[in-house]
Order: sequence, then structure tokens, then C-alpha cells
Amino acid sequence: MKICVKEGFVTDNSSVCEAGCYFVKTAANAKFKAAAEAKGAKIINLAECKRLLGIDENIKIIGITGTNGKTTTAAAICATLLNLGYGCGLCGTRGAFINGERIDDKALTTSEILRTLSYLKAASERGCEYFVMEVSSHAIAQKRIESLEFAMKIFTNLTQDHLDYHGTFENYRNAKKMFFDDLSKSSFAVTNADDKNGMVMVQNCAGNVKTYSTRAAADFKGRIIEESIEGMLLEIDGREVSVPFVGRFNVSNLLCVYGAAVMLGADRDEILRVMSGLHPVNGRFEAIRSPKGFSAVIDYAHTPDALANVLQAIHDVIGKNGRIITVCGAGGNRDKGKRPLMAQEAAKQSDQVIITSDNPRFERPEDIINDMLAGLNDEQRAKTLHITDRREAIRAAAAMAQPGDVILVAGKGHEPYQEIEGVKHHFDDHEEVRAAFGL
Repeated sequence: MKICVKEGFVTDNSSVCEAGCYFVKTAANAKFKAAAEAKGAKIINLAECKRLLGIDENIKIIGITGTNGKTTTAAAICATLLNLGYGCGLCGTRGAFINGERIDDKALTTSEILRTLSYLKAASERGCEYFVMEVSSHAIAQKRIESLEFAMKIFTNLTQDHLDYHGTFENYRNAKKMFFDDLSKSSFAVTNADDKNGMVMVQNCAGNVKTYSTRAAADFKGRIIEESIEGMLLEIDGREVSVPFVGRFNVSNLLCVYGAAVMLGADRDEILRVMSGLHPVNGRFEAIRSPKGFSAVIDYAHTPDALANVLQAIHDVIGKNGRIITVCGAGGNRDKGKRPLMAQEAAKQSDQVIITSDNPRFERPEDIINDMLAGLNDEQRAKTLHITDRREAIRAAAAMAQPGDVILVAGKGHEPYQEIEGVKHHFDDHEEVRAAFGL
């Protein structure tokens, strides 16, 4: 990456270095320092890079980590701060935004450090007081957040994912925990008391720790009073608020948003007023109604726990008044251990399941589907179809649905593509559902 400055440009890539440029040395590229020097580059560290880029050291950085909920929570915190009158930047799975305007659609959960610094440069130039970012376990382990000083670190939850990279669940958990171990005493940590690893995350944290919960004693508590497919009436800290979100998992996400805003000094009633106007991000429990009386929910759920949470939320809303038809797959060249678990969760809570292709990447879609089907017993297989073509799978689900039913299309959410053999082909679950519904 290259960032232009008055004196030339800054880069973290030795291959583009030239005489007089600045090469910022990071944990990831230290071995290329000599190659950069040989081309006449000036070597700088990350602290010098931040000064050169003019990054405002007073911007408060809020980092969010966890298996599920990072994108929703990050987007909601940013939207809340914007609506409270603060300037705020955001980066994560959906790209980078400054004061609500997209500046980069790069879709890594946490980018390499120089790209993140470029976002902070833009935030500084636009007068932002806050910057919210999703922090992945990969980024923590690979030191992609080195040199960043966080005012607040947030934990959402922890379930199985990324074992293809970390090897064991313990390694995965410890990577997340490392994020909190170096928090300063003047900073805040906000953690989920309902997750069994919530307090593990902060056991060595020096910061001011606050908790949120829908079930246990906590600093910030909430519960569902009423819910429908369009939203919920919640009680948060004894106050009622209506939100267009669905599911207990979203109660946790919104409690986290509320707690974070309180700890940043905002008025509690004003926070709830703003939260009532928030909307789910694209592809997170997004409902589309068919003129024939049934609905579809599009959700990014791509882990067993996320899938279970979304299905439970649908059950809580429709009760016994309709069936659930689930269309799902699993990504290629990723944690194979979760594939049978995904199919099991779908079969446990669905009346009909269609296993299909997700992002096969460099694997055969049929092999991924077979890995998923291997997790099912005979009873579960009897209500499961496998249709490799995702478009045809969605159309088949729409053909099966009756008034009152809900079709869950899980796994891709906001993604407008399918990644096959290294190529991203246009594919949007929203478009496919609308076409199948005749909209």
C-alpha cells in the first residue's frame, strides 16, 4: 500500500520503494527492511508513520472482537455516536466509512496496519472524535493492530470458528484474550457476561471493566418485552425502547452498544432515543416478504452458533404458526470442523433444510456439501435436500413455502458475490430471493 504525503509517499511494500520514500517497518514486513533500504527508502517505525500521516492522537479508538456480532455492534456504535453529534470513522467486514461515507470497500475484517492508519488519517482530516473497528483473531495473532491505542475494547461472544488457522479452540480463545491483556488503566473494557468466556477475556485486563447481560447480574441489563419479524420492544436498564432488530443475540449486541455509549459519557435517555432509530446492517437478519404470505430472512450466519441464534430468533417470532425452511452452506478452504455442525444446527431447528454452495473458493462444492451431510442422522437427512446451485436452492425453498413460513437464507448476508476458483462472480442473496418471490 502507498499513502501520499508532502515529502513523497509511505509504503509497507518494499517492492514499490524508491529513493526518498518512506518504508514503515511492521511486525509483518520487518524481513524486507534491507530490500527497502537498498532502494533508497527511509525506514520509519509506526509511531513516526502516525506523525508523518498527521493522525490525531486524541481520536478515541473502539475495538470490537468476538466470533459473532462484530459487524452489527461496530456499525451500531458508529451510528449511535454520529447521531449523538460526534464525528466517527468505522472499518470492518463491510469496508471503511468516515462520518457515514464509504471510503473503501475492502472487505477484510481487520486490514493490515498501514491501511488502518490510512483510515485514521482520513478520520483525522474529517475531524472525527471516534473511530470504531472490528478486530479479528487473525489480526491479533498477526499483530495487525500494533501501535494502536484503544480507548475501549469490547467482547461479544466466542464459539467455534477459524480452527483452520488457530488449530485449537484454546488457541483461538487465547488470541482473543490477548486483545484485552494490554489495555491501559485509563481505558474501558465491555464484556458479555452471558458468554462463558466473557470474564476469561478480562481476567488480566487493567482497564475499567463493565459487563452486559440478558440473563445475569451485570452493569447493563436488558430483556425482550415483545417481538415480531419487524423488530422488538426492549427493556434496557428499566427503560423501554422499540428497535427494528430481532433476536436475543441482537439484544446482546444492542446492550453492548448502550453500555459503550454510557461509558463514553452520553446521556442514557438520549442513547435510547438514538437506538430506536438504528437499523440492522445489510445482510443481518434482513426480512423480505413475499406477496404469497411467507417471508425470507437473509443473514450472514456462517458459524454453528450464529446459525442456531438466528433460527431460535425466528422460532421465537413465529412460534407454531409457520414452518422454517433453511438454505445454507459452508465456505471452502476454511474450518472444515464446523461443516457438519452447521448442518446439525440447521436440521435441529428447521422443518426443511437445503444444503447448497456458499463460497467454495478452491474446493469442489459437492465435497463441502458432503462434509455437511456427514453430520446428519437418518431422521435429519430425511428432511434435507442438497442442491449445489445456490440460485436453484433459493428457488426451491420459495416453491416449498406456504403462507406463514419463513425461509432462512444463511451464510453470505451482505456479500454480492460467490468466490469460485479465485474469481468473485456476482451473486446477491437479496436479488435471488426477490426474483424467486416475483418482486
